[in-house]
Formats: sequence, C-alpha cells, structure tokens
Amino acid sequence: MPNGRDLAAFRKQLLGWFRQFQRDLPWRRTTDPYRIWLSEIMLQQTRVAAVIPHYVRFLERFPDVHALAAAPQEEVLRLWSGLGYYSRARNLQKAAQQIVAKHSGQFPTRIEDALGLPGIGNYTAAAILSIAYGEKRAVLDGNVARVLARLGAVRGDIRESRRWQELQKSADRLLAPKSPGDWNQAMMELGATVCNPKSPQCLLCPIGQFCDGRKLGIVESLPEKRKKRASVEVTLATAVFVDENGWTLLLPAPSKENQSKEPLADYIPLLVSNLWHFPTVAAAGDPGAKLRTYLGRLARELRNRSLHLVPGGEVHHAVTYRAITIKLFLIRVKRVPRIKGSELVPLSDISVVPVSGLTHKVARAARAALAASDLASARR
Repeated sequence: MPNGRDLAAFRKQLLGWFRQFQRDLPWRRTTDPYRIWLSEIMLQQTRVAAVIPHYVRFLERFPDVHALAAAPQEEVLRLWSGLGYYSRARNLQKAAQQIVAKHSGQFPTRIEDALGLPGIGNYTAAAILSIAYGEKRAVLDGNVARVLARLGAVRGDIRESRRWQELQKSADRLLAPKSPGDWNQAMMELGATVCNPKSPQCLLCPIGQFCDGRKLGIVESLPEKRKKRASVEVTLATAVFVDENGWTLLLPAPSKENQSKEPLADYIPLLVSNLWHFPTVAAAGDPGAKLRTYLGRLARELRNRSLHLVPGGEVHHAVTYRAITIKLFLIRVKRVPRIKGSELVPLSDISVVPVSGLTHKVARAARAALAASDLASARR
C-alpha cells in the first residue's frame, strides 16, 4: 500500500493506465448526471455486457429525468426487464420524481440531498458526485474493496463493518484530489478487468509494485471468502395455459392482502420481482394435485373442470440461497380462462408486460415443450 512519496507515483501510474486502456462504455462519454446515475443503478450486481443494450434502449425512451418521472411505472419496469433486481427500477423512478419536485429536475450536488433519494447509498452518491460534478469523494464497492484488500494485504471478512470502514478510509486517502471522477473509475476498472476475483492478472497491473498482497504471494487468497448460507431447496409447480392462437395467461404481482393467503406467500414476490407471472404454487407432495387445487381457487370456472395437465419438464433457478426447481405443466385450451386481474399475452413474446428473468425462463421452457410435443404428434 503506497505511503508518503510513493502516493504521487501510485496515482500517476493508475490514472495513466486508465486513460490509455479504459473500456469505451457509453456512460463514459458524458458528464450528464442523469446518464451517469442511470448507469450506476443499472450496474449494481449486473455485468457491463448485459447493461449496455438496456442502457441505450432506456435512454431512447426516457432521455431525461422529466421523461422518467412522468412515465407509467409498468413501462419503466418493462424496459428494465432482463436486468433483474426490479426494486432498482422502482426506486429510480421515485428518485426521478423527487428530483423534479424538489431539485428543479437536476441531480443534487449536496451529498445530503443525494443520499435522501430512494435507491442512493454511499457508494452511488460518491460515484455520481465525483464523476458528474468533480466532488472529492472516494467510492467503495466490491471491485474497489478487492483492490484495496490486496494492496494492503487485508485479512478477514472485508464486509465486516469495522474492516469496511477501514477500507473506506484507505480509499479516501488514496483518492486523486484533482481527478476524483477518473480516479474512482480507474479503481473500479482495475478491479473489473485486471484485479479479478479468481484470476488476478498481476503481470498487467499498473500498480503491482505497491501491492502488499503480491509481495507476500497471497493475492489469490484475498479477500478471504465469506461463509455461505446453506442452500434451501424449493420445489414449485407452474401452469402455462395456451390456446389455439398461442395466447397464455399471466397473473399480476401479488397484492399485500393476497400474499398472506397464497400458498407461495414467502416466495412469489421474491421470485417474480413483483411483476407479471404464470400461476405458481408450492409443490411439496403431488405437484399436479397442488396446482389443480390452486387453479380452482383462482377461478370458479376451473373448480369442476377436468384440466389436462401435461408435464413440460423442469426449470431450475437460483435466488440468493434458494435453489428453485419448477415443475412445468402445460394446459392446452380452446379459450384461456378468465381470472380476475390476469392478462392475456402471446406466449411467443410475454415481454409485452414487465416480467422477471424467471418468468422468461418458464416461457422458453414451455415453448420448447410445446414444439417437441407438436413434432412428436406430426411424426405419428
């Protein structure tokens, strides 16, 4: 870790490397606080490659904070579809509305005001204020923390409160005061492209000479791994209705009053990100029987109806510590049943309404199962 005289050389080498080798990313071509803010929210727990096309499409529809603030929430969520963590999109729009109402449509320059916006924490506020406004605030996210842990050979769980605070102090001390925006991006870029979690490219590192972890030969073991929570297995059953024209049925996000009554009270909101989804039920025991009972509760017309549930395979998904197995059942009907609050959408393109990544997975599996069934029938 650089000190005293070394600090100037450390800063010069890292900034020089960044300005020469940084990736050409769309949000690096602007100092517009709205666009920088949008990129920072989208990049939370999401890969750059996945963010770029969403970022471009989002800005085409919502080019400024006023357009985002005034838009229907369902349209915002639909354009966010595929990025996951949909609370980010909801908070983004709430913050946009607050910026229009309280800050004359400009992202605030004061740290206190920035932190008062929904979805804005210490890291995001520091990133936006430093990059857009040149504020001297050092960022600390997972990439930067990993770089600092290796530079200082920091052992133990870096997410532990005391260690995280010490890392923030290190970040503050190293910050290049004349170029805070470039410096923060350089630290993040180094962690994302060179100082990788599993295979750090130490020979390419522009500041390797200052790295205590490298000197001690322990770079690859830092930061020390956190203890993972034991995985919980969850089995669900999902119904995909499909009529002669290829239309299917999706249910809206569970309402608060219904969540306590649903068999999936603990899981549905999390799995579907409070978006449109296929009828789904917890499937301990006989999944087909559980699904029939659930569908009968959803619509009176299904209670005494002999539904032909055709197994369509399994869909596997992971959410935090939960390992999800979905038993998929196809139900071919002449007319999709009427269920209060439901929406009819083409199975070929369910993204006409906002849906989660899991719901997309189920739709793809259903389409594949239907195609295989039709092919087998044609060969008979």
